[in-house]
Amino acid sequence: MTIDKTAVIEKLKECYDPEIKVNIYDLGLIYELKVNEADVFVKTSLTSPGCPVGDYIMAQIDERIREVPGVKDVKVELTFEPPWDLTKVTQDGKEQLMYLGIKV
Repeated sequence: MTIDKTAVIEKLKECYDPEIKVNIYDLGLIYELKVNEADVFVKTSLTSPGCPVGDYIMAQIDERIREVPGVKDVKVELTFEPPWDLTKVTQDGKEQLMYLGIKV
């Protein structure tokens, strides 16, 4: 069974930075996503290196992706290169941030 990359992205959109209340995909925190036959690799970042919920977000990514049919292994790698900034936010993410009163 081949993994549906769109299903993986939808699961990533269920992962939230609890401090910002916008999903990590639309925040632009997913730097790389590779989907093979039964494996998923995600390179992700956090809004800041000192983010206190980093472990929580990483666990969310792993748990949600494992819910996708056909996934046998998930590898989540954390990086801060390049540092995250607001230019990485998707249009949907910008709209969500503006709704929350955060200027982008």
